[in-house]
This record gives sequence, C-alpha cells and structure tokens, in this order.
Amino acid sequence: MRKKDTINLVKSRDRGPVEFESRNFDHEGDVMAIARKEVISIPQTATIKEAAEIMVKNKFRRLPITNPGTGKLQGIVTAMDILDFLGGGDKSKIIDKKYDDNFLAAVNEPVKSIMTRDVISITTRDSIADAVSMMLENSVGALPVVDDDEKIAGIVSERDFVLLMAGVFNDEVTEEHMTANVISTTPGTPIEGASKIMVRNRLRRIPVLGEERKTPHPEEEKLVGIVTSTDILEFLGRNQAFSAMKTNSAEEVLSTPVNEIMETQVCMVTSTTPLGRVCELMEEHGIGGLPVVDYGELTGIITESDLLRAIAG
Repeated sequence: MRKKDTINLVKSRDRGPVEFESRNFDHEGDVMAIARKEVISIPQTATIKEAAEIMVKNKFRRLPITNPGTGKLQGIVTAMDILDFLGGGDKSKIIDKKYDDNFLAAVNEPVKSIMTRDVISITTRDSIADAVSMMLENSVGALPVVDDDEKIAGIVSERDFVLLMAGVFNDEVTEEHMTANVISTTPGTPIEGASKIMVRNRLRRIPVLGEERKTPHPEEEKLVGIVTSTDILEFLGRNQAFSAMKTNSAEEVLSTPVNEIMETQVCMVTSTTPLGRVCELMEEHGIGGLPVVDYGELTGIITESDLLRAIAG
C-alpha cells in the first residue's frame, strides 16, 4: 500500500495519537488502531425519522442495526438508503404505495424496511490493507468491524483514512486523482430530483451551477453551491421537512428546491492543490468532497473515495 512507510505520527479523531512509524499497513488486526470503537447502533424497530435524527445529531452517514438482546449485527442504514426512500429509488414505493403519499406516516415506518441486510463487514483480525481493499472492491464508504461473536467492535470509514493522510500526501496533486466528468444540478432542482441523481449515480454530493447574477444577458453558469446527502438528511432529521408543511403530502415536501438546503459557502480546491492539503481541508471542515475550480470554472470534484483509491494505488 502506497505511503505506508512515510507516516510518523497520525492524530486520529477522538482516539488520540496513533503511531505508524515505519509500520506496514498489513499487520493482522491493525484495523482496530484506526477504527472508531464507540459505535452508536439502533434496533431495526427504530423509525426512519429516528434514524435520520440520530445520524444528523452525531454527524454520521450510516448507522449499524443490531439486535438489542444479542448485540449482533443485523444490517446497516445509510444516508443513501434514506435518499432512496425519499424518492431516489425503489424504496420510495413505501411512501407512494404503502402510505398513499402520506409523508408523516411513512417516516415513522420501521427502519428495517429500508436497511441493507447483507452488510459488508470486516473482523477485528483484519488489517488496514484488508479494509481499504474491501471498501474499494464493494464501493462502500465504511465497514462495521465485528468480533468472533458477530457483535459490533468498531467501525472504520473512508474519513479515517483521509485523517490518516492529512499533511502527508504532498507529492501528488488533485488533478491526478479527481473525477473530471462532474454531474451537477441547478438551484431549482427539487429534493426528490436531487435524491434520484445521487442514488442512480451513487453520489453523495452534487455541485449546483447557476447564474451568479441576473442580467439581460445571462453569464455562463458558475458554481453557486453544493448539495450533499447530509444536507438532505438534515432536512428530514432537523424537522425542516415538517415546519412548512400545509398537508401531509410527500410530494409537497420533496418538491422543495435544493437552493433552500444547499451549502452556498463552498470550500473548494484547484487542480494543482496537493492531496495532503485536500485531506487537511476535509478534516478542518468535516466534509467528504471538494469541487475543483480553476479560473472560475468547475473542472472536477475530489472525494474521500478518490483519496482512498490514491492510498491504495
């Protein structure tokens, strides 16, 4: 694994400093050195709304589902599962068919209806290299870590690897690893439409392009914001979805345009920004992706997934 012998000291979030001096990242069980051990989980009887609220409160994009009695892992619910439910994919049939568009009733459906049951996980005996390989092979952003009794012992995410490499990845630049063909949207796109784009393309964020100012001769569209799966999750988890409701209709709620929830103060980088600086910015701002803007034009996007591939490269 690249860079495995260059790290002397890495400060891992909420876990204190972790030493990696001249250390190989493929030792049995060393994934627990970076895994978050205090894991919040919920039972499958928790509601979708409760899951969203817990994820927003703790700034999580996923929650393991465990058996309250045995503590064994039964599934996982992610921000993408909730976007799927909100109109992004097949799980939205719960709102349409089971609850006849009644949004308030649908969000109180048990989370087991939308959770992923076949969870990709690793064990406490696996290495950091194993975790990276499994994330990339299965296109997942995190892996629950289970012990020999199939109980949750921790969770490791792409973010953990970004923190690991902050300030270290300085000999490579953004352009070498960014995604150049960026899928974007416009400020007036409804939340349901943004959810569809994210679910269908397996994206956690979409840059929002629009006119910087209204003129008789519109300018070329510029980056005016970014909308993420977390923004949509917060719309539900912080009860914004309910505050302006006049009816119980899901259609009414999901027609809210993304410009009402998107981030307008966008942290961005250029194509020549060192990857180490990208990692630092992600850590500083608590974000998982950065638009790449050169001379005012959106030229790409770089995400935690891109950085994970760079680490493995």
